[in-house]
Amino acid sequence: MDLLAALAAQPGGGALLEVAHEGVYLVGGAVRDLLLEGIPRELDVVVEGDAQALAATLGTPVLHARFGTATVDLDGVRIDFASARREQYQEPGALPTVQPAGLAEDLQRRDFTVNAIAVALGGARRGELQAVDDALEDLRAGRLRVLHDDSFLDDPTRLLRLCRYAVRLGFEIEPHTAELARAALRAGALRTISGARIGAELRLALVEPNASGALTALGRLGVLGALNPRLRHDAPLLSDALKLLPSTDGRPDLLLLVGLVLTLVARTGDEAYAKASALLDWLEFPSSERDRTLVSVIAVPRLTRELPEVRSASALRELVASTPPEGVALAGALGDRDREGEVGERQESSRAALRWLQEVRHVRLSISGEELLAAGVPEGPEIGKRLEAALLLRLDGGLPAERDAELRAALGAKV
Repeated sequence: MDLLAALAAQPGGGALLEVAHEGVYLVGGAVRDLLLEGIPRELDVVVEGDAQALAATLGTPVLHARFGTATVDLDGVRIDFASARREQYQEPGALPTVQPAGLAEDLQRRDFTVNAIAVALGGARRGELQAVDDALEDLRAGRLRVLHDDSFLDDPTRLLRLCRYAVRLGFEIEPHTAELARAALRAGALRTISGARIGAELRLALVEPNASGALTALGRLGVLGALNPRLRHDAPLLSDALKLLPSTDGRPDLLLLVGLVLTLVARTGDEAYAKASALLDWLEFPSSERDRTLVSVIAVPRLTRELPEVRSASALRELVASTPPEGVALAGALGDRDREGEVGERQESSRAALRWLQEVRHVRLSISGEELLAAGVPEGPEIGKRLEAALLLRLDGGLPAERDAELRAALGAKV
């Protein structure tokens, strides 16, 4: 296939080709995906020379001094520029030290053979492919192979990438590579790197097109068990929960994370919170995602028990209003599983969860606190309590959806 024509058809590809000169190459996953007639997620460019200077010809780059790299967002696509380099690892798991090198050595530092392919974008060799041994054969065969036996020890994050790529691409793991991965896990390779680096890779796995499959692969290889022996991914349960999760404001990635963390929590309470919090802190999840996950993790056991017993909309609101959608969806799926053998109870949990997620939580009053202030209610917590009382009455059908009726109910509420 004509790789350059395929690149030119991608957002940012045409502009990149216009500025490319001798010694500029498209490398890695972008070349792999184009050869597979897919769409690259981002474009990685290696320059035998000054990568940051080339990046500046396409816009205002974000510069990364440690490795001499740069990033430009162009036409909605991220383009990463790096000067060709060799890497040396002073000890297992350490970040590498880098030195300038040619393209051939740069390809040798890559994670898997199918990512060690380059195409020249300019100069006399424009359009030519250059690849490490076995790369093109592995790509045709749908096979993932590391470039050397110390690969997973040098950079243990490759263990997580191995699983992500295997699922995303539908590739098999070459047997020797699989054994090297298992040996690295047995040797404690993941303990040589920071939780932040593992967390970054885990977040990428959680947003894969088949994120549940990626987590299943991480479990089968032994990566999850190496992080914590109790950590596991329950694919059938999470599949049921994802069906309940609203597409408007639900986060599938956080639902999967809640499912993972929940396996560490044997019961509710301070101890459970501490365990879940410690794991998320170690993985350095952003505070907003951490807090949303923790609230769900702590709420799920209680909601699993109580959701099937809820009958009124007001009681449903009081039970789940403070729980993120991910926690409600997971509790609904888990409650159904727990009651699978009980006649007439099989779907009670998911029905309650869906009732909240699709209907009850969207009910709103037409009045606000301003009307209550104008009617003489003092500013403070009493405003919220009166509005909540009117809303609960409205949810249970005891109040018509009329502004005057809502106001009378709020003003007459006992708080």
